[in-house]
Amino acid sequence: MDSVDLSEAVTLVFLSLAASMFCSSNQLAPDLMYRKPADRSVKTSIELAISLQNKISAGGTGATLSLAPKSLTSLRAYKAPLRTHISKSRFHSSAPSNMKILAVLYDGHQAAQEEPRLLGTTENKLGIEKWLKDLGHEFIVTSDKEGPNSVFQKHITDAEVLITTPFHPGYLTADLVEKAKNLKICVTAGVGSDHIDLNAAVAKGIEVLEVTGSNVVSVAEHVVMSILLLVRNFVPAHEMIERGDWLVSDIARNAYDLEGKVIGTIGAGRIGYRVLQRLQPFNTKELLYYDYAPLPEEAAKAVNARRVADLKEFVSQCDVVTVNCPLHEGTRGLINADLLKSFKKGAWLVNTARGAICDADAVAAAVKSGQLNGYAGDVWNVQPAPKDHPWRSMKNPLGAGNGMVPHYSGTTLDAQARYAAGTREILTNYFENKPQNPANIIIGKAGYETKAYGQRK
Repeated sequence: MDSVDLSEAVTLVFLSLAASMFCSSNQLAPDLMYRKPADRSVKTSIELAISLQNKISAGGTGATLSLAPKSLTSLRAYKAPLRTHISKSRFHSSAPSNMKILAVLYDGHQAAQEEPRLLGTTENKLGIEKWLKDLGHEFIVTSDKEGPNSVFQKHITDAEVLITTPFHPGYLTADLVEKAKNLKICVTAGVGSDHIDLNAAVAKGIEVLEVTGSNVVSVAEHVVMSILLLVRNFVPAHEMIERGDWLVSDIARNAYDLEGKVIGTIGAGRIGYRVLQRLQPFNTKELLYYDYAPLPEEAAKAVNARRVADLKEFVSQCDVVTVNCPLHEGTRGLINADLLKSFKKGAWLVNTARGAICDADAVAAAVKSGQLNGYAGDVWNVQPAPKDHPWRSMKNPLGAGNGMVPHYSGTTLDAQARYAAGTREILTNYFENKPQNPANIIIGKAGYETKAYGQRK
């Protein structure tokens, strides 16, 4: 028999019982999970616990107790790896509570009261309010986000978690990042984190995540719908019917088929590629894409798409251009007055990415002059868009060509269910110190983990 002092015995009892618990819950670290079952024996921990209890109950004053050498060696072998694993883990029952979590969402008003699946609203709170409060966290939800006296700016100073959506974003500027002394993680309930000053977040060690893929299908479908609305001159046709008129020639004079047209996407990522997929049945003349990186050969072949490396050359070939890239330093103002001169006269432009990728005044002027036959999208450079925004009222020379709507392409009821569930998953991983899905990470502990927001090192 070998001797072990009582203080070490207490430690070994705890660690060995923890080992047996981990085995039953499949939460062992990799270096422990594959040890032989005999080395993880619950019997060993119980043996030591009983010996320790008997020693204490007997009122003994000795500083040691005896244990079989094999058992003692086995338990001591666990000490280092188990301590390491436990130090890195948070159990759900012991996860820190009383975190301040701030969410900036849009008001759903009566619609949200009548439709609980409108999860992205201040009324329905992503469906996570009860869960967060049951965990002991403070959950503040607001749509008030503008100005120093807003609820957003008041609470960002000490919030640990910020949740916001691309549809009503809380703009986290560099100044606000500096004031957010306790902020550890920003979660975008949806896709697109350009409302955050990402460089400032990197400098402060703030993680930024989004629910990647949650609305790519929703947006891709909206893109195809918008293309058809413009090319078929649908909006003025519907407005004519609402007015009680019936002048077929006034509509048909500017209505075309999609078949035989050249369509190009700026950005061929998750959304842009799905747009190319959904255009396959239309028998277009050619599909083009402009992206900093070429698609894999098989992927490009599957959608019959050709890459054009020069942007001006790209737009000059397209009858329809659709914007499907993130907003960052390299894409802000990408479509400006100079580039619009290179478009085919009478081309159509669709933008469901971010409003600031396009120069608002330049686009409105191009539509008004007829350089663009129309512009459609749901994203604005400021959201909500001011009532005098030029995109609200712009028309081409024939009184058509405006397909603008509020920012909703990525927030269908189906998409809301996905991004609400994804937000909860990200928060759960954060609370329990579990690894995040790499696809969701924009900024991790070591900085940028994606090239989607510019070619940063």
